[in-house]
Amino acid sequence: MAERADAARNRRAILRVTEELLHTEGPDQLTLDRVAAAAGVGKGTVFRRFGSRTGLFQELLADRAARIRAGVEAGPAPLGPGAPPDERLFGFLDELAHLAARNVALIAAHEQACAADKHLDPTYRRWHAHLVDLVGRLRPTADADFVAHTLLGAFDAELVRHVLADGGLTRLRRAVRDLAESLVTAPR
Repeated sequence: MAERADAARNRRAILRVTEELLHTEGPDQLTLDRVAAAAGVGKGTVFRRFGSRTGLFQELLADRAARIRAGVEAGPAPLGPGAPPDERLFGFLDELAHLAARNVALIAAHEQACAADKHLDPTYRRWHAHLVDLVGRLRPTADADFVAHTLLGAFDAELVRHVLADGGLTRLRRAVRDLAESLVTAPR
């Protein structure tokens, strides 16, 4: 079912305001009341659409990751299904590094809000499943589940902030690629 035009407009406004408030005031000051007021919608609209701060952060992360998802599902190399698994792995990790660098405040808020069930978050599960598939194809004897969690752990918000402050995106991309290569190609 297609989203109504006013609902889509409200969703975009709510997500935009949430991102702005995360950057200017941080996650601790962000309430659904403040988001609703800043977006020019009723509090009930925010609650019905997102349910909670956790739901709001999950939706914002999914929205920011939509381009990566589209690339993984049907895009060209290096993300798309036609590329070799090693190219897909490194392309995917590069995209996650770019996403993390641009959205570190969101990732920190998401981690805090989803701390109790981080591994159940739909976006995390999608990323994890993709990595499990790639790692399994590249190194069938590896514990692909664990390797996937380890690779995703490299995008912890505080770690990303630290690495970005001392080397920027180039260092983050290189470090994550090096980690992936050592985990996937290391002899048993």
